[in-house]
Amino acid sequence: MDGIKWIGNNLPDTQDKELGIMSLENVSAARAFHESFPQYKKTPLAALNALAEFYGVKNLFVKDESFRFGLNAFKVLGGSFAMARYISKLTGRPIGSLTYDALTSPGLKKEIGEITFFSATDGNHGRGVAWSAKTLGQKAVIMMPKGSRRPRFENIKREGAAVTIEELNYDGCVRKAAKKAAETPGGVLVQDTAWKGYEEIPSWIMQGYGTMALEADEQFAEAAGAQPTHIFIQAGVGSLAGAVVGYFANKYPNDPPLFVVVESDQADCIYRSALAGDGEVRAVGGEMRTIMAGLACGEPSITSWQILKDKAFAFVSIPDEAASNGVRVLGAPLPGDTRVISGESGAATAGLLHSIATDAKLAPLREELQLDRNSRVLLFSTEGATDPDSYRRIVWEGAKGY
Repeated sequence: MDGIKWIGNNLPDTQDKELGIMSLENVSAARAFHESFPQYKKTPLAALNALAEFYGVKNLFVKDESFRFGLNAFKVLGGSFAMARYISKLTGRPIGSLTYDALTSPGLKKEIGEITFFSATDGNHGRGVAWSAKTLGQKAVIMMPKGSRRPRFENIKREGAAVTIEELNYDGCVRKAAKKAAETPGGVLVQDTAWKGYEEIPSWIMQGYGTMALEADEQFAEAAGAQPTHIFIQAGVGSLAGAVVGYFANKYPNDPPLFVVVESDQADCIYRSALAGDGEVRAVGGEMRTIMAGLACGEPSITSWQILKDKAFAFVSIPDEAASNGVRVLGAPLPGDTRVISGESGAATAGLLHSIATDAKLAPLREELQLDRNSRVLLFSTEGATDPDSYRRIVWEGAKGY
C-alpha cells in the first residue's frame, strides 16, 4: 500500500530512564485496583488462527477492549487509576487501601471535598474520566477538538460531564484544559500526555493501562504456551505504547518481544521523532484530519518517548486506508476466527499487519520485522465502534479515509 512509511530504531540509548514507571510491582497494583470494581472482568483475547495461517505466522491474537467496563474502550483503565493515585496522595492513604468500595464511600467524599477533573480527548479518554468522576461522586469537564464526532460527544455527556467541542486541535485542547484546571479551586488535570512539569499523573495513567497489558500477557501465555515474539501497538501521544512496551520489556528483559509502534500519517509525531534520529521529540501541527481520531495527537508525551526510544524496534506511519482495511478484516473474519468489532484507531495495527502480509511492496518491512512461520503476534484492539456511523461507512460502503 502506498503511504506506509517506516524506520528502524537507531536512536541514542537513555539507559531505561523511565522504564521503572511500568515495573511489574506498579502494574500489579493497578490490576489489583481495577479488580476491586464490580464491573471488572478480563477482556477477551481473540485467537485468529485462520488469519494467522493466511498471513504466514504461527499465532495471531487480538486483545478486544470493546468489552472494557461497558465503555467500549481501554482508556478508563488509565484515568480511573490516576484519579485513585491522586486521592491516595491527597489523603496519605496507600493505594492498596483505595478499593472501589473505599473510593465510593460517603466518608471519603466528605474527607476530600469537591474535585473537578479536567481533560482533553477525542472521545475514549474523556469518557473514561467522566465515568470515573461520576463513580467517585465528583465533577468532570471534558474538552474535545474541532471535528470530533457527535456520538463520542454524546457518550461523554451521558456520563454526566460538562463537555464541549472546541475550535482547537487536540493539543490546543490539552493546553486549554490545563489552564482551566489551574484556575479552578479543586481542579485537577487528568491527561495521558506528559510535558516538563506535568509528569506524575501521566505516569499513573500509563500504569493503569498496564492492567490491559498484564491480562494480555497471561492470556497469551495460556493460549499459545509462550510469550509473544511481536507486539504491534498504536500511538497517539505514545502513552499507551509506552505502557505496553514498558510492561513487556520489564516482564521479559532478556528476550523481549519485537515492538512495532504504529501511527496515523496525519499525526505521526513519534515516527518523525524517530526519523530525526537525535532522540528529541518532534511535533505535528494543524487539524490532523484522520479517521484514527484516537491517534490524532501532534505532540509526544516526553515520558513515554523515553521508553519507546529505548525499547521499540520500529516506528511506522500509516494512511487512513490501512486502518479502514483493519476494521474490515477484523469485522469480517475468516471461517473459524472470532469477530472483533474494532474502531478506526483500534484497528490501525491490524491494518498495518494486513498490508505487510499482502503487499509485495512491503516485503522489505516484513523482512526487517522478521515475520515468519515462527512468529507469535499480539495486537490490541483498543476500542470498539465508538462512532457507529463511521464504522458503517467503512464496513458497508468501503470508506477509506476521513
